Amino acid sequence: MILNLRNKVAATLLAGFFAVGTNLAFAADVRIGTEGAYPPWNFIDDSGKLAGFEIDLGNAMCEKAGVSCEFVQNEWDSIIPNLLAGNYDVIMAGMSITDERRETIDFSEEYFPPSPSLFAAATGADLDFDNLKGVKIGAQGATIQAAHLEEAMAEGNTLLTYETPDQSVADLMAGNIDLLFADGDYLIPVVEGSGGKLEFSGPEISIGGGVGMGMRKDSKELQEKMAAALAALKADGTVDRLIKESFDKETNYAGN
Repeated sequence: MILNLRNKVAATLLAGFFAVGTNLAFAADVRIGTEGAYPPWNFIDDSGKLAGFEIDLGNAMCEKAGVSCEFVQNEWDSIIPNLLAGNYDVIMAGMSITDERRETIDFSEEYFPPSPSLFAAATGADLDFDNLKGVKIGAQGATIQAAHLEEAMAEGNTLLTYETPDQSVADLMAGNIDLLFADGDYLIPVVEGSGGKLEFSGPEISIGGGVGMGMRKDSKELQEKMAAALAALKADGTVDRLIKESFDKETNYAGN
């Protein structure tokens, strides 16, 4: 009986050892945090998997760098805190490079150029942007667009923020807000796909820099490795090709 018990204990410990060894063997070298709710940057496809421009680019960078990567889905409003907490190593989530964010994290060079933010409204809405008062304006929370609204358009208007961009679009379509302010490259396909229910309204506003990878300030070795991979993919035309495929937009990173 004692011998059998010892054998069982040994077998259990051995199984545990191999389980840990297996997990370590397949652990990703780099974990990439993304929202999974911001098409065409990143989203969940019909098969339930993460897809989009940044997923394709992230995988290409990891292959170029010779590392294995795992994407981790995280809500937008906590995406920087969870990077700092060590829950992943890199952010690729349509995040604009800003001086405010640089106080907390480091950024790579941009992998998508700066583009203007746009307003969308219900088709036929009569809005006077020279004297915009009494208007409900929506934006996704913790974005450069939400910060701009708070700074420049809060007086006399009602500002609403949303956890995800699709929630803000739904509220605009339902008439619960009068205006939606968002990144133009996100908003253009939304308006074009609205069946004529939405239109662009007001000025284009340039805020923030291009989009880049966010990383912890103490991750210099990783930053150098990912920067080298990104530079190589810019030079060989991969970044331009992926932008064209996802956004139908011409860029010239390969020629810079």
